[in-house]
Amino acid sequence: MLHFISDTRYLFFKYLKLTWRMPMWTFFGLIQPLLWLLIFGQLFKGFSELPQFPTGDYVQFLAPGVIVMTVLFGASWSGVSLLRDLRHGVMEKLLVAPIVRSSIVLSRLLHNAFTVLVQVFLLILVSAVIGAGMPAGQGFFWVWVVVLLLAIGFSAISNALAMFLKQEEPLVVMGNMLTLPLLFFSSALVPEDFMPDWMRLISRINPVTYGVEAVRACYQGVFLQPFWMSLGILSVFALLAFMAAIMTFQKAE
Repeated sequence: MLHFISDTRYLFFKYLKLTWRMPMWTFFGLIQPLLWLLIFGQLFKGFSELPQFPTGDYVQFLAPGVIVMTVLFGASWSGVSLLRDLRHGVMEKLLVAPIVRSSIVLSRLLHNAFTVLVQVFLLILVSAVIGAGMPAGQGFFWVWVVVLLLAIGFSAISNALAMFLKQEEPLVVMGNMLTLPLLFFSSALVPEDFMPDWMRLISRINPVTYGVEAVRACYQGVFLQPFWMSLGILSVFALLAFMAAIMTFQKAE
């Protein structure tokens, strides 16, 4: 166990140093979420005038959805860096080193989650400036928990697909095919009450929906049973995705 922790810590800081040398990539990941927040916030602001809409300001409704979108898009591309390590022989050197194999997977997931956390922090500040407000009370802490679970889950799926496909082009195609449907089949952009019944049914098995609902609860400062249920579902999702990534990695060695 001690070897697993020390190996994970060493590899995590190794990846962190690489990111520190190219910090602009972290900021580039914010461009698309900010555009969505600014453009969609203005395009659909009339929704907030509808009697069934849950808030009086669409930007306040949209901000949690854009936060989860940042996690989804950022984590879904983490498998690309794994393929680059495979292509340049970095992974081969790690595999012959006396390193616990699961720590190789976990360190990559934690590194990607940390990068996403930085992006979300900046996004929360910007969205507060344009009127979305800030998470209420202890909600500021629970936002990071939700983001961490989502980032680990989707990063694990991306890395598992990377090890299975072993090619960058099909991974990019599958990433694009998964991210947008997951976003649209959730309550990130519109309330579930506005969806057709069949879309509402799909949204109930979509982890993005539970992430959005949990973040909205953090902004409202309301931590009732639905919040804890969402947190539990996200925890199971992250654990199952992590286990799937480890099994795929071990089979591909």
